[in-house]
Amino acid sequence: MKIHAAVVSSFDRPPAYEPFELPAPDAGQALVDVLAVGLHPRVRSGASGRHYTSTGELPMVPGVDGVGRLEDGRTVYFVADDELVGPLATRTVIDTRRCVELPAGADPVRIAAAMNPAMSSWVALRRRVPLRPGQSVLVLGAGGNAGAMAMRVASLLGAGRVVGAARHPHSEIAAQAGTARCSDGEIAAPAGAASGSAAEVVSLADVGEVAADVDVVLDYLWGAPAAEAMMAVLRARADRGRELNWVQIGSVAGPTIELPSVALRSANFRLQGNGQGAVSARAYLAELPALIDEIVAGRLSLRTRTAPLADVERVWVAAEEPGVRTVLVP
Repeated sequence: MKIHAAVVSSFDRPPAYEPFELPAPDAGQALVDVLAVGLHPRVRSGASGRHYTSTGELPMVPGVDGVGRLEDGRTVYFVADDELVGPLATRTVIDTRRCVELPAGADPVRIAAAMNPAMSSWVALRRRVPLRPGQSVLVLGAGGNAGAMAMRVASLLGAGRVVGAARHPHSEIAAQAGTARCSDGEIAAPAGAASGSAAEVVSLADVGEVAADVDVVLDYLWGAPAAEAMMAVLRARADRGRELNWVQIGSVAGPTIELPSVALRSANFRLQGNGQGAVSARAYLAELPALIDEIVAGRLSLRTRTAPLADVERVWVAAEEPGVRTVLVP
């Protein structure tokens, strides 16, 4: 079957909108008309061959998730299968075990924009380190969409205090998640926060002072900034026997860190990751319905801009507006 798709023919060039041959569905698969696909950082890294799951095979159609309409008329959110054609297409084939029917009236663009950036923190705090009510959370990288969303997720799941750390704590994205620390110490809850949850955004340089005694860290940075924050928190901790769970999620500041061995020996410190492989596909899928409900209810959302899939090459190289997620619509 001939479709049109965003086709990657070289990892050095943006995808091009062109015809593509779509294989017929096998058993356990279904054909969907694609309605909306988020242009997430994970989509870009996959299309450039830089993501750790990349096989290096070309040509390919990128994308990690999307919203589509099945032949029977049902609208579903689906997670892409690495073995199938990606969702940046007019039509694609999905694994029926990796999709969830959406409630009537759900906005495909809102779902496509918010599910991916919310899923990392949602799964981390529900599966990797289940958050207990009243615990405190530090989010490294609160100046990005996923980090700002993580602050709202932590509040929604019952954190007593949420601290975001960003290079620019007064940025527009960070402001969506919590109040930047001011001279008078003002703290306010972000939109969608659970009752009684306090949230603030501070400079990365201040995490040792402000967040020394948190219970969980969600790290979207890695690299040198994460290593510096890690040591600052551990050195300033009042009780080094108090458990600290550090969950590594993203690496926008670098793929590696230099970590002194004393960091692991001198404190009750657990370092782990959250991503494909660290959490099973079954566990991810089990979390989708509850997360969809929160997005549909408006408690977790992102500002969006839409663009036609046919304009993918132009959109791919255009500057991203801070705090906005681009959604491509066939």
